[in-house]
Amino acid sequence: MVGPDAALPHRPARIVVAGTSGSGKTTLAARIGSLLDIEHVEIDSLFHGPNWTPRPTFESDVDEFLVRPSWVTEWQYGVVRDRLADADLLLWLDLPRRTVMRQVITRTLRRMLGRHELWNGNIEPPLHRIFFDREYIVRWAWSTYRLTTERVQRLSVRRPELPIVRFRSHRDVDAWIAHQLIPPT
Repeated sequence: MVGPDAALPHRPARIVVAGTSGSGKTTLAARIGSLLDIEHVEIDSLFHGPNWTPRPTFESDVDEFLVRPSWVTEWQYGVVRDRLADADLLLWLDLPRRTVMRQVITRTLRRMLGRHELWNGNIEPPLHRIFFDREYIVRWAWSTYRLTTERVQRLSVRRPELPIVRFRSHRDVDAWIAHQLIPPT
């Protein structure tokens, strides 16, 4: 596991972004994809079917993009997490809980109030569901916050050759991108 100042051993082509819900995985994955001109596969769009039901083709859809020579996606969903860990770089958004919670609450309210369509016709459910739905995104982000650390640590033992870059702030991310991905002019 390395910090954002460490040099990468090679230019990555298959990248996963880890972090708790609301940490900015999708935003970073899309940014990396754009900078490296590689496909960003938003894994939530493969998982969620209409009415928030899991799509029956989720695993086969993931397997389909994993055989491609380059991609960037989010490291989530237990049923495929080990397959995604075959990437050649893992970027870990290990942000403070207060930062993650501010981000997930702001994002959820913006999506809910704007009635933004997410995947396959889904929109954010009403805020009052936080009181009785354990999987409501804000509640989920709070209750699963520590799980990502445990998962990344287990992965680092299982795949010691996998470069894992740990970011503690958005400033770390921006500095890493500026030094590792953007060629000097």
